Amino acid sequence: MKKLLLLSTLLTNALISFAQDQAPVEMASELRSSGKIYVVVAVLVIIFAGIVVYLTRLDRKITKLEKEIKK
Repeated sequence: MKKLLLLSTLLTNALISFAQDQAPVEMASELRSSGKIYVVVAVLVIIFAGIVVYLTRLDRKITKLEKEIKK
C-alpha cells in the first residue's frame, strides 16, 4: 500500500510539473479544438491504469512467493 501511495504521489507531482508549461503547442491546440484531446487522454489513462494494475498484481505474486520461500 505504501508503494502505491508513493507511486501516486510521484505521478501527481509529475503531472503538476507538466501543467506548468506555458508555451502553447500547435498539435495540442488542434487536438483540443477538434475535441480529440479527450480521446488521447482517455487512452493514456487506460494504458496507465493497466500498467498500475499489472505492477500491483505482480508485486502481490512476488510477495506471496517470498513468503512461501521463507517458510
